[in-house]
Amino acid sequence: MGYSDQRFNVNLSILFTELPLLERPAAAAKAGFGAVELWWPWVDAPTPEQSELDALKKAIEDAGVQLVGLNFYAGQLPGPDRGALSIPGEESEKFRANLAVAADFAKSLGCTALNALYGNRVDGVDPAVQDELALENLARAAREADRVGAILLIEALNKPESPLCPIVSAPKAIEIVDKVNALTGLGNAKFLMDLYHLSMNGEDLPSVIERYAAQTGHVQIADNPGRGAPGTGSLPLEALLDQLKKVGYEGWVGLEYKAGDRPSAETFDWLPAEARAAR
Repeated sequence: MGYSDQRFNVNLSILFTELPLLERPAAAAKAGFGAVELWWPWVDAPTPEQSELDALKKAIEDAGVQLVGLNFYAGQLPGPDRGALSIPGEESEKFRANLAVAADFAKSLGCTALNALYGNRVDGVDPAVQDELALENLARAAREADRVGAILLIEALNKPESPLCPIVSAPKAIEIVDKVNALTGLGNAKFLMDLYHLSMNGEDLPSVIERYAAQTGHVQIADNPGRGAPGTGSLPLEALLDQLKKVGYEGWVGLEYKAGDRPSAETFDWLPAEARAAR
């Protein structure tokens, strides 16, 4: 067991950000990785020009890496936003406008996992109204994902860093997953298990893995404290990933950590080179 038994990909929205977007896929490939994931890259444009989509697609293809995860439009990430789909008005409309664009882009690169971030509570809006809107939009997202042969990911964030987001525990995320699947009948909504966020919430990570691995569609990691590379904090990430493997998780593990003051390419010394290639 150990890191060599995992399928790792690099999140190009948090790593290699010292480079322009179109140079990041090649940088990940040069570091030995065969797979990448992305937040929605155009924070102000849910429907960017086709030329921008084509340029990113070409950069990914030319680098020879596989896109394995993509966020739907989620507002300003990194920044104050935590998603858009539960926010009435313009943000919800942007999310809906993005659905087909993101799904088609994912399909064009063989990406089969699309992440929909819930969003923050809004002053003056009844939480029940937000939750009703969110469920409607998540059902739309699940149907779009299904259209292109993808799963819909629903992620739990952490309360200390996202105090206005209501999805800040594994059980709450699973509750939403179950509601979406019940509404659509598609069964393609899955849990995005981010071990950093869950640890920030003080959750019992071995228990979360035992209870929810079967409903998990994607895993992300960073160490805690600090959200740095494995080994920079105190989380037993290797043991936790071993446990995931033992209980049947065969999916990707996204590296969603901060490089700190080092170039991103220098932060992978914890991971043997032979464990970086897509497989």
